[in-house]
Amino acid sequence: MSTLLDSGQKPYNHYGAYLRKKYDGKRVFKIIVDGHFTCPNRDGSKGYGGCSYCNVDSFTPDSARKLPSIKEQVEEGIERAINGYRAEKFIIYFQPNTNTYAPVHALKSMYDEALSIAPEHVVGLSIGTRPDCIDFEKVALLESYSDRYDVDLEMGMESIYNDTLNRINRGCSHEELEKALNLVKNSPLDICVHSIFGFPWETHEMMLRYADEINRFPQIKFVKLHHLHIVEGSIMGVQYKREPFKVFSLEEYTDFLCEFIPLLRPDIVLQRLFGLADQDLLIAPNWGLGKSSIQTHIDKELERRGAIQGSNYKVPHLI
Repeated sequence: MSTLLDSGQKPYNHYGAYLRKKYDGKRVFKIIVDGHFTCPNRDGSKGYGGCSYCNVDSFTPDSARKLPSIKEQVEEGIERAINGYRAEKFIIYFQPNTNTYAPVHALKSMYDEALSIAPEHVVGLSIGTRPDCIDFEKVALLESYSDRYDVDLEMGMESIYNDTLNRINRGCSHEELEKALNLVKNSPLDICVHSIFGFPWETHEMMLRYADEINRFPQIKFVKLHHLHIVEGSIMGVQYKREPFKVFSLEEYTDFLCEFIPLLRPDIVLQRLFGLADQDLLIAPNWGLGKSSIQTHIDKELERRGAIQGSNYKVPHLI
């Protein structure tokens, strides 16, 4: 008996389908660029050491780390995407660290350089940042590209609880995220938030409440869901080695997603359901599977259980 997955459909609003529909079936690939930024809780303006879970090398491709110039990174990334994935269109993705943490003129120079490499094939610009590094001028800069490109502003929410944000040395409050979201309330930018599930002091019920918080901001178009993983070179990695704490197994995380995804607004596009670190940096949890196998496992369980995005979403009552 065939299933929805057999026909290419999923029980949630997923990014791959969104891109195929938006770009007329073309293969669209994100090209990761490292602009050699830092973060305000690394350079001392808000703190040192960075977020306790973070080692930036754990999510930065070797190609971006080894190539010094933005031009070389984009050229190499496009060539690799064409040869390895038969990509046809590209989104330039400034990912590592805080990619709005510089004066506007410097940001414009970097973004312009990256977008100039293959203008006939580049359809989007995606900027990963922190909500406390967004202001009116930087929003205006990003909006200035929106007549030519789809511009995705991705902000790390991580947790909705200030206690957690303090404990992980985030250097940023949830109220600062709210302020940034209000700043882009009527913006042409596509807004994405990134969350992390599995901080050991947050209960199951606390994590499910993330859905309500995401749902109340209609300007949020994309969401990235990520389980906590412990990596070498992070503060949390040192803590875990001294005294291991509970992290999600694949089965436990899948169980959680089967509860969480039905709570989300059905219009939100899920760019990611989990994250992976390089095996040479990963401490825990090691699920022993590659990306495609994990994705297939989660998708099949969601469908088997009838866990459909939005099926348990409650439209808030207006007072």
